[in-house]
Amino acid sequence: MALDALDAEERYRLEPIDSASADRLFDRRWALTLLERVLARLEAETTGTGVGERFAALRDVLLGEPSAEGYAALAQRSGVSESAVKSWAHRLRRRYRELLCEEVAQTVSNQEELEDELRHLFRVLAGQ
Repeated sequence: MALDALDAEERYRLEPIDSASADRLFDRRWALTLLERVLARLEAETTGTGVGERFAALRDVLLGEPSAEGYAALAQRSGVSESAVKSWAHRLRRRYRELLCEEVAQTVSNQEELEDELRHLFRVLAGQ
């Protein structure tokens, strides 16, 4: 079924307007896609090692958002101390960063470029 010109024009008119340049939009999409891929790898890893529930409970913390139930509530629900939950979060963050570095390292040829690319990634995510 072909779209007629009027349908196409109407759809175009209804699209949200984004004043960012095409380069900035591309960089932002690239950064978000990269983070999603890293998060998926970490989820698969934790599920494979039997700690998928920890990942699910702490996923938002990895994304920089506060835990929905808080460390204390998660500790109580899990039957461990709050410091144990904080330790889980710390280890997940560390592994997330390792996986992020692995992903970015596939696109560069040396450590200096890796660091430059990571800085660029964080600038893009910060909207700079």
